[in-house]
Amino acid sequence: MHKTYKILIMGASYGSLLASKLLLAGHTVKLICLPAEAELMNQEGIRVRLPVKGRDGLVEIDSRKLPGKLSAGGPQGVNPADFDLVALAMQEPQYRSPGVRELLDAVAKARVPCMSIMNMPPLPYLARIPGLSADACRGCYTDPTVWDSFDPKMMTLCSPDPQAFRPPKEKVNVLQVSLPTNFKAARFDSDAHTAILRDLESDIEAIRFDTGGARIELPVKLKVHDSVFVPLAKWSMLLTGNYRCIQKDGMRSIKDAVHTDIEASRSVYTWVAKLCMFLGAAEKDLVPFEKYAAAAQGLAGPSSAARALFGGAPNIERVDRLVQTIAKQKGMQSDAVDAVVALVDARLEANRKAA
Repeated sequence: MHKTYKILIMGASYGSLLASKLLLAGHTVKLICLPAEAELMNQEGIRVRLPVKGRDGLVEIDSRKLPGKLSAGGPQGVNPADFDLVALAMQEPQYRSPGVRELLDAVAKARVPCMSIMNMPPLPYLARIPGLSADACRGCYTDPTVWDSFDPKMMTLCSPDPQAFRPPKEKVNVLQVSLPTNFKAARFDSDAHTAILRDLESDIEAIRFDTGGARIELPVKLKVHDSVFVPLAKWSMLLTGNYRCIQKDGMRSIKDAVHTDIEASRSVYTWVAKLCMFLGAAEKDLVPFEKYAAAAQGLAGPSSAARALFGGAPNIERVDRLVQTIAKQKGMQSDAVDAVVALVDARLEANRKAA
């Protein structure tokens, strides 16, 4: 008998992508989001559009036609103990907002296994990395106290490699995937919790989507790994592409950040990869630069971090600062990374003054 799980996803934008895969596999999903989003999603479901190799245009997944059950709502009145797994899909600064902070704390206290699909690894996850001082990294978080109730054993990290965005002229229940790569999750500390991830992995693997004319395999799978270092492969990509979209006077696309000076990009990428290996990652845990550079060719827009910064955000996820801080712990330093951190610091300070 196929076991169905109840999964709580905090964050409905990027969270919709994971939700669509879980609903296709017949699981029950609750999305935590803003009132206007929740109302629309409860009425009209979610739409996820993604490119599929060998097919023209995009394939649209409409949650109303899927075997799983979807509901959406605000953070109030949710009992985390009703769920088998919680996925964290908001940007890190959002976890301190009223209602969300209380729900996150309730999740920690209910000891429900928690899988983050944030770019910024939750503090309790850093505590699972041998020889790294999570306490020394607290200053990189918008509000580190929101993570204080968590047992690191209950937290895992899933690298959010697939790229997706909300098309500007569409309703907020539509998500479009621009880079359909896989979610790569590290196992939990416990075998029982890891078994949930492995069940979801095989359920998603087995999905065949009916396009009306054919049953096809869809991209964006969940891959579960034994190494805690696999999700850190994203750090090289973020520091080489996403944060280097941020320029002194404006922003550029991820493609331009990577390809304008390919050798400069390669050196940042390799330096971050070296840091990950210094922490204990194996080369096979990481993604080769060539593979990333090829994927970046298709990323024609600026990163969400750059868009938020130039949209006046007073806080963004600081993976740039986190990598710099961890490198310092290990006696490593990079001029290029220091320059990125300084640019982000300056722009945030200007945004805060303006606000």
